[in-house]
Amino acid sequence: MTKHPTPVPALLSPVYALLRAGLLSFALLLAPAPLLLAAEGANAPANAPVGTEETKPVEWESWRAGNEVSDLASLQRGARNFMSYCVGCHSLKYLRYQRMAADLEIPGQLLTANLIPPTGDGPRDYITGVLQSADGEAWFGKAPPDLSLITRSKGADYVYRFLKTFYSDPTRQTGSNNLAYDGAAMPAVLSDLEGVKAAVYRDVKTTVDGKIVVEKQFDHFETTAPGNMTPEQFDVFVRDTVNFLDYAGEPAQVARRGMGIWVVLFLLVFTGFAWLLKREYWKEVH
Repeated sequence: MTKHPTPVPALLSPVYALLRAGLLSFALLLAPAPLLLAAEGANAPANAPVGTEETKPVEWESWRAGNEVSDLASLQRGARNFMSYCVGCHSLKYLRYQRMAADLEIPGQLLTANLIPPTGDGPRDYITGVLQSADGEAWFGKAPPDLSLITRSKGADYVYRFLKTFYSDPTRQTGSNNLAYDGAAMPAVLSDLEGVKAAVYRDVKTTVDGKIVVEKQFDHFETTAPGNMTPEQFDVFVRDTVNFLDYAGEPAQVARRGMGIWVVLFLLVFTGFAWLLKREYWKEVH
């Protein structure tokens, strides 16, 4: 099938040129952690070939990220994904390159050569987006948000669903829309990986005040142009990206959870000693 990508307005061409030219060179980053091709059955994308009939509506609102922040290989791939597709517009203003490299065990030379954009930033700098806020407001109507705390405010599952529910919409300036966030200003920047999808709706009749009302309800996606990844590969790509954003929201969370076990054990032991001391003090009090 010949690929017919969603048309991009001329106004947005500088953004796509930035994302697809300078930043995609990071795609070969982290060779020790190759992209997993294993399918994640429960959370696999709901792409279907053109003409496929769905007997049951896709329950996209129940999709779960299922990420694990302690998975180092996933975090490394997620860092690669973010620096390849996201940092052109979005920042992580609370995370330094140096901290990320230390936590994710990324060698300094690899960090400098492949992860830090050629904007003059160094390892001690915070991760900031390349796109200027003024340009973002002019091109998209609003400046792309910082993603440092996106998983803490919205949840990892929401971000996962957001990245997987883009579909083509000719009425939108960007040529795309999103089920999780209707009217999203962000274009479908991952369409070259996932492919271009069309949202298929079905008519649902309901009775309101004795009158029959027909409403449009989402049914399933249909792929109109294939991407460079299989649905299983794209699912892993999104999960790794969400996992990295989850880490960025609280880089110390793995250490905190590990320490929390020992803190709870200490409190239990301390409670036992405190109870024995109390019993000794009060044994002669009637």
